[in-house]
Amino acid sequence: MQKNIQDILNTYQSISLDEMDNVKLMDRMDTKYTFHISQLEQILPMVIDKYRVLEINGKRVSDYKTLYYDTTDFELYHKHHSGKLNRYKVRHRTYVDSNVGYLEVKFKNNKGRTLKERIKKKEVLFSWPDDAKQFLSKKTPYEPNTLIPTLWVNYSRITLVNKLSKERLTIDLNLEFKKDAVEKKLHQMVIAEVKQQKSQSSPFIHTMKKLHIRIGSISKYCMAVAYTSPDVKTNQFKEKLLSIKKILNYVPSANC
Repeated sequence: MQKNIQDILNTYQSISLDEMDNVKLMDRMDTKYTFHISQLEQILPMVIDKYRVLEINGKRVSDYKTLYYDTTDFELYHKHHSGKLNRYKVRHRTYVDSNVGYLEVKFKNNKGRTLKERIKKKEVLFSWPDDAKQFLSKKTPYEPNTLIPTLWVNYSRITLVNKLSKERLTIDLNLEFKKDAVEKKLHQMVIAEVKQQKSQSSPFIHTMKKLHIRIGSISKYCMAVAYTSPDVKTNQFKEKLLSIKKILNYVPSANC
């Protein structure tokens, strides 16, 4: 199945990292979908004329490794679990194929916009140097020393860029969550996210509607906590976790 996806991606026009500068979209609106990986083979050919695919060092599927930070009592997770807006995520993300890394702060405001700020840090941080402390103190309400490494979220990503409008689409697959000795793999599930400056027409969203795949917002970090930390409260995510179970048990039709 992975080979089929790679074969389809090879038929796309490519775009380089430098060419993507105008669609970084650090302040944006996000629309998320989750579905079975077999459906991706159906979706990609339907939007091939509308998007270009990011290619780095000859690769069109890139590997990402992300370490998330939280307080000892999972305060950042619990704010998301309780549905609060004006909430934060703190992480170090390694872009494996381009050999760069960043300490990132994501902020979801009460208008539903996602704002991301980051500083370059190639090495994964397990303690805070002075410049990282200053960055976190300025960009979050948390005392930096209260934020500790919590868990890993690793995956592969396909990035598509709209040929005509300021829109980027990320498609994450091969998801793996790891906390200490606990590891959970969700290789059958895909998380796709449309990123736009403002809500507007999108060929990908139109295709999702055509295929009756509904919008389903889900946080990879919150999923990872739910799957690797059994003592943490997850009742507000019960419906989302059930929908993930259905996706994982999805049986593709013969013509899919």
